[in-house]
Amino acid sequence: MLRLIEVVSGYTDVDIIHGVTMEVGKEEIVTIIGPNGSGKSTLMKTIFGLVKLRSGRILFNGMDISRLRADKIVRAGIGYVPQERNVFPSLTVQENLEMGAFIQRDRLSAGFEEVFNIFPELKNKRRQKVGTMSGGEQKMVAVGRALMLMPALLLLDEPSCGLSPRLRDILFKKIAAINELGTTLMIVEQNAKMALSVSHRGYVLEMGRKRFEGEAGSLLQNEEVKKLYLGDTPESQSLSGIQ
Repeated sequence: MLRLIEVVSGYTDVDIIHGVTMEVGKEEIVTIIGPNGSGKSTLMKTIFGLVKLRSGRILFNGMDISRLRADKIVRAGIGYVPQERNVFPSLTVQENLEMGAFIQRDRLSAGFEEVFNIFPELKNKRRQKVGTMSGGEQKMVAVGRALMLMPALLLLDEPSCGLSPRLRDILFKKIAAINELGTTLMIVEQNAKMALSVSHRGYVLEMGRKRFEGEAGSLLQNEEVKKLYLGDTPESQSLSGIQ
């Protein structure tokens, strides 16, 4: 479904991503892990047209989306949930979800049905302002908004960031449920063990280059990957937990 071919991208005159090639198959969950600063989020922003591609190609269902604007990429069938600033706190849940379908208003009814099926917790809070909700609920709203157009591919950047262990478990169960309904997912995630446990395959980025790739189970058992990337992170050790 998604193919990256020798992708190079970055900011100003500095390359962050150095010739990365990878792919995501239909109805897969593929996770990208790696240390902080390895270029994971930059790669995702490049796919979504928010960081300029300097060389290489990005193909989605055979169509070259390498130079498309983000709004055109959404219309092609890709949704994106950034790590930060991913909700409108002054708007209600329903208004946030409506923003996810603003380019195709005739999909509102079907979109609401899809989102509330996955996140029934939000249905009774649809009139509540998102800024008054918990961190876990806000994350659900952010993912729900990206699902309003029922994209074929959903990009999630650090979905568990800032969540307590309990809410991380809930969120990743939701991610698995989204995939079971037929949506393909590409995830950038610092909590490597958790993400790989629900994934089909994974990649490891280091300093903007692909270092490892393989089935998720094999990466979890790879001694070098375990030693370098699957230990307890400082984030998880200091996590106070958002309820």
